[in-house]
Amino acid sequence: MLGINEYIVVGSQSVLGAYPNAPDDLRVSMEADLYPPSDPDKADVLSVMMGELSPFFDAFGIYADGVSPETARLPDGWRERLVKVQNENTNGAIGWCLDPTDLAIAKHVAGREKDIGSIGCVPDR
Repeated sequence: MLGINEYIVVGSQSVLGAYPNAPDDLRVSMEADLYPPSDPDKADVLSVMMGELSPFFDAFGIYADGVSPETARLPDGWRERLVKVQNENTNGAIGWCLDPTDLAIAKHVAGREKDIGSIGCVPDR
């Protein structure tokens, strides 16, 4: 897709890299937030090609939301902890998923109401 075969997954679904058989309540989203690290500007094209209203969504029932590298505020060293996902389902592409601890930190820092249940804690306010 896009002539790019590596993507960084930063949204809640990145937990599936480390825990592909996670409990159902962690696998309810039909969306994956991701961007191509080699050309982050192509994230918008990714959203068009694989987004919510795309033929990809119609065919597979899931979609990609192309985001920016600045979407998630991550702790130092996060790149060294990425979890590689590449199997028969990825058609040769590589998804680099956030380590679950880095994901939890990013969700906590964002402090959005929608994220509170996804990490099982309430931010200090």
